This record gives sequence, C-alpha cells and structure tokens, in this order.
Amino acid sequence: MKNTALSNLHIALGAKMVPFAGFNMPVQYSGINDEHETVRTGVGMFDVSHMGEFILKGEKALDLIQKISSNDASKLYDGKVQYAYIPNEEGGIVDDFLTYKIDDITYLLVVNASNIEKDWNWISKYNTFGVEMKDISDKTSLFAVQGPKAADALQGLTDIELAPMEYYSFQKGVFAGVENVLVSATGYTGAGGFEIYVDNEHAEQVWNAIMEAGKQYGIKPIGLGARDTLRLEMGFCLYGNDIDDTTSPLAAGLGWVTKFTKDFVNSENLKAEKERGLTQKLVGFEMIDRGIPRHDYEIVDAEGNKIGRVTSGTQSPTLKKSVGLGYVDTAFAKDGTEIFISIRNQPIKAIVKKPPFVK
Repeated sequence: MKNTALSNLHIALGAKMVPFAGFNMPVQYSGINDEHETVRTGVGMFDVSHMGEFILKGEKALDLIQKISSNDASKLYDGKVQYAYIPNEEGGIVDDFLTYKIDDITYLLVVNASNIEKDWNWISKYNTFGVEMKDISDKTSLFAVQGPKAADALQGLTDIELAPMEYYSFQKGVFAGVENVLVSATGYTGAGGFEIYVDNEHAEQVWNAIMEAGKQYGIKPIGLGARDTLRLEMGFCLYGNDIDDTTSPLAAGLGWVTKFTKDFVNSENLKAEKERGLTQKLVGFEMIDRGIPRHDYEIVDAEGNKIGRVTSGTQSPTLKKSVGLGYVDTAFAKDGTEIFISIRNQPIKAIVKKPPFVK
C-alpha cells in the first residue's frame, strides 16, 4: 500500500486511516458529520495526493488529448481547466479526468488514483503523435482547500488574486513561500474553494502554512468520508461507483462533455447510441421513508419489479435524510417519479430528484 507524502502527519493528527485505491488515506479526523459541516459553512482541507498527474508535451499534445477525450480540448485557453471522460472501445468509460492547459504544447491531465496505471497505458496506446508523456503522480502532492471561506483563508499565502479566479481556471505562482505552485479554482464538494498542486518536498511546509493561515477561519483537516458525502449532495459521479468500464457515459448524464464535433475513441458508436435513445439513466433520488441506500441495492417499482440499481447512497448531513444516485429504466427517470429501494428485501419509498440535492 502506498503512502502520500503526509501519511505520518495525518496519523499524528489522529486520523482514522483506511486503504483507498491502493493508498493509505485518512477517512476521518473529528467525524464525518462535523467535517462535512466545516466544509459546507467554513473551510476544510483534504489531502488528495493519491490522485494521478500526467504531463503531455509536444506540438501534437492537443491532437492526442482530442483523440482520447470526450470533450473538445481545442476550446481551452492558457490557465483553463476542462472536465471530460476517456471513452473505451466498448461503450464504457476508462476514467473521468481534468485537462489543464498550461500553454499551446503543454497540458496537465489529472486522473483518478485507482486508474493511474490503466489510464497511462490507455493514453500511451493512442500516442501515435510522438507526444512526450511524463507521469508525475508519485512526486506531486495535491491539497483541496474547500468551503466558502477558502479564498479568505488562503489569500495571505500568495500574490495570486484568489477571489476573482474564474471557476475551472488556474494560475501558477508563489504560494506559502514555495515557487511554481499550481492553484486551481476546482473541487469536488460544491462548496467552492481551490486545489493546490505542489512537489512532495514542499508538501508539509505548504500544508502547515495553510493550517496556520486558516486557524482564524476555523480550518480543519477533512477525510475521504466527508468528501464522499459532500460530492453526493452535489450529485457528482464517483468512478468505480457511478461510472466504470461498463457504464454508458450518455446514460450517466455525461452528454454535456461529449462533443461529436470531433472524432474521438468510440465516438461513432456513442453517437449511434444517442440516436437510438437510452434504455437507462443515472438519476438522483431522495428517500421518503427511513433507510440508507447502498451501492448495488436493487431499485424496484411499486409492483416489486426490478427497474435499476443504486450506485451511491448516504445519509446527507445537511438535509438529515438519505440521498443517492442510481441507474433506472428511462420510464422511471423523470423528476418526481416514485421508486422503491430494496433494503433487506423491503421496498423503501424514494422519489427521483435532479441533483444537486443541496443548493
């Protein structure tokens, strides 16, 4: 099992550590509900250094990205970030990822921890363009400082003007006394904030500086448990749960990052799938009756017929009720439709609701 540069620091902070995507990761410190609330109303910091980072460089770097990405990376400008997925050849998803345009010949791709090797091999397979590829995952730390007070907490550490930064943009500069730090207005919580990429050798210095600067704003370290409840309240997909090698990106609601104006891996088949119409869709739902939906629970109709399955579910700390995501037959995908989650063979009533669950 791999450690991040700060695993020992998390242990010293009293974190409960668990194996996640091959890494020893902090799942919680003070408790999931407390950490969740901290991010929603104030500011918290996650160590998400398990994520993967690839540099793609060369005159044809954009051509390679256009081939493997569902989205249109030609729309990117320097300092802009784009969300997309990597389609496989069978109609599923290799991974979802972010593309950062550094300049016309240099791009940073950020991929999920569990897929680093798989993604690297996949992109390499399509690299017939002579693009120089560098995997910097093992030497890069990533901190997500999230919440409405994030900009105020961080501003004293950098000359980069944080508050005016456009969502899904980034800048490089001096941060906490360290040069060439990439600060990105991105995150996976829906609470606003920033993600900070720094070399491992400076990770502890930057982490400690952020914790010190954030003291007056009540900053706390946050684990992966709250990251999951926060992303679920927004209806954000998690690779391995809601999307994977077998799920249709169109059924998963990723049509908005599927650009048929260009040719990419499996684009013709996806286009044909769109034209045929979908048989299932990923929907959000709120529980009406008591019960917590879990991954792979069956979704049934009023007569008990199976119409789908749960992919993610939790008790929402903000709403004090259970919410989830799941694939259902398209006839049941409309907002307000009554569905039932089979929990211990009992049909528990829920209602289809378009995320985000928390505005």
